[in-house]
Amino acid sequence: MDAFQTILKFFMNRKTAIGYSFMALLTMGGERVFSLVAFRCPCSNENFRYGLVFLFSPALVLLVIGYFLNSKTWKLFTGCWVNPRKIFPRGNICHFFYVFGQITLNALVAPVMWLSVALLNGTFYECAMSGLKNPAYLQAVCHSKSENCFEELHKVACDKSSLPFSESDELKRTLQAQSQILGWCVIVTTALLSLLTTCCASCQSKVSHLQLMFWRVYEGTEKEQLEQIFQLYATKLSERNLKCFFENKEPEPISLPAFQAWEDASQLYSFSNSKQHYSTIHRLVEEGQKGTSEERETMMDLADRREVP
Repeated sequence: MDAFQTILKFFMNRKTAIGYSFMALLTMGGERVFSLVAFRCPCSNENFRYGLVFLFSPALVLLVIGYFLNSKTWKLFTGCWVNPRKIFPRGNICHFFYVFGQITLNALVAPVMWLSVALLNGTFYECAMSGLKNPAYLQAVCHSKSENCFEELHKVACDKSSLPFSESDELKRTLQAQSQILGWCVIVTTALLSLLTTCCASCQSKVSHLQLMFWRVYEGTEKEQLEQIFQLYATKLSERNLKCFFENKEPEPISLPAFQAWEDASQLYSFSNSKQHYSTIHRLVEEGQKGTSEERETMMDLADRREVP
């Protein structure tokens, strides 16, 4: 039993690394499936567009999914049409771009993985660049090759060109080498930018390393318990309502947060040195739930310009 708990604790402490590793495996598997099942290079003038679509479209879809699955995205934008001050608070307009930048960095993980794997494989790049009609690029690739290399390059990816086998094989290897070089450039650039971003964030951190570790543990624990509390109170409320409906009884009171409390608790939290609050809910509990806030703008109904209670 102790060994099982030790193993479970090991994986829980490294769940971020495990999650990224699992995402990398899924990306490699998805790229392989696309290459073998869905991808068919047309070997025509459509090579360039077709290859680029398979190279970048999945990355764009993964980026959208990354935005969609990040809870901070919905905390940031929910209700912003009714009250723009939620994302652009007075005196702190740059806070929106800072938070959105963090969301974007998290959402870019999967697309960068896809581009890296796809470029290292070289299938999509080879098809795309074999159909590029740029004279300078064709001159560089077809240098010292047969005269009909310019016209036959788009057929090289399908092994249908009339070029000698040695030249056709060399062209394919050249295109694959270019793709792999770009893939490693993407990987190295991403790694360096990740290191630089992490170092800058650590250097500008308002808390110590140990307190930051405690903060992250608290955030994860609060999120897990919040979901459990949601489930508990939603079950209690639905059971009460259904019982009162079918038995035609007066409902028993169930204490739930007020509308303004939900609004306050849904705001994105930023740490302050003056008060050691580790989340928005922690701050609300310590300071008390206020009906109004000095920083909150009056919400206006855009339809008839009346104040919303």
